[in-house]
Amino acid sequence: MSRILDLLREDLRDFSGYSSARSESLDGEVWLNANESAWANVADADGACRRYPDPQPAALRDALAALYSVAPERLLVGRGSDEAIDLLVRATCIPGRDAVLVTPPVFGMYAVSARLQGAPLVEVPLHDDPQAGLVPDIAAIGEVAVARGAKLVFLCSPSNPGGAAVPLAEIDALSRLLDGRALVVVDEAYGEFADGPSATMLLDALPNLVVLRTLSKAHALAAARIGVAIGDPALIAALRRCQAPYPVPAPCAALALAGLGTAARAQTCARVGAVRSERERLAGAMQALPGVRRVYPSEANFLLVRFEDAGAAFETLLAAGIVVRDQRSAYGLGDALRITIGTPEQNARVLDVLSTRVRPAEMARARGVA
Repeated sequence: MSRILDLLREDLRDFSGYSSARSESLDGEVWLNANESAWANVADADGACRRYPDPQPAALRDALAALYSVAPERLLVGRGSDEAIDLLVRATCIPGRDAVLVTPPVFGMYAVSARLQGAPLVEVPLHDDPQAGLVPDIAAIGEVAVARGAKLVFLCSPSNPGGAAVPLAEIDALSRLLDGRALVVVDEAYGEFADGPSATMLLDALPNLVVLRTLSKAHALAAARIGVAIGDPALIAALRRCQAPYPVPAPCAALALAGLGTAARAQTCARVGAVRSERERLAGAMQALPGVRRVYPSEANFLLVRFEDAGAAFETLLAAGIVVRDQRSAYGLGDALRITIGTPEQNARVLDVLSTRVRPAEMARARGVA
């Protein structure tokens, strides 16, 4: 048994999971082993959805492994990164005992999954550096993880909503410190927009490192719900045994596979370049606007912006038909909004609305509040 499996819940280390009708590779002409309909639905013209899908579609898995430059056995395909987060928490944390460490302000699903599992949540807030932005205190994270018995440490890189990436040297140091104690999970949902290399480069040396990737952001396939966990092969196999029998719908797998073709990937690469260019342009223009306190440096496809009156900015944008993410309830961000990088025309519209925005008192009167 691999040493990495010592980090699983004791009761799941020899868990075989559910053996579905597609778990075994069998040859046959007439398939009567899964209680599927003998006829296709009238809306399913080619009958593609009549049978249960491959739990881990081989062609898609191979394409994703090639995309992220890892061996296929290191990769688990699932319903977006959200499923991978939930699987990791459920597979490693005994309720009431094993903690999950997060770094607020950060993506909320880590805490949601911990809560659903009854796992204690430990928070080590990001440090607000004047130049680098919102960055993790790796030394503090390691110290607290050891002291509180964390089984999982989530690092979002680039972070959401802060936008800063975590240097590989810091990920390496933390993973080595927590070897045998905890999994370090690096969520690279926005990795395509970052300047530095992926943490997947560290996997060979760090068995307790897991990297999450998704097709939802740069690849523009959010509704397809395709994400992956990448890690030690023994851990990936264990997570698969804890996964739902048929996690990847056939239409989603087909769409994702087409979206990873040569022409599609070339277009994705070009659009990532456009986002990076627009990000810099928008950040400079936003910082020059009256009422903007700070625009955080970002390696993602969004900007975190502090305002003198974030509520007024949010309402003014909304009144103009522009929806942004209100971050005022997030840890330490009572004056902030997160703005996704749009098309050049959409970004110009944001700047135009904010540069000519209605003053808070006038806005209140317009809403009949004052």
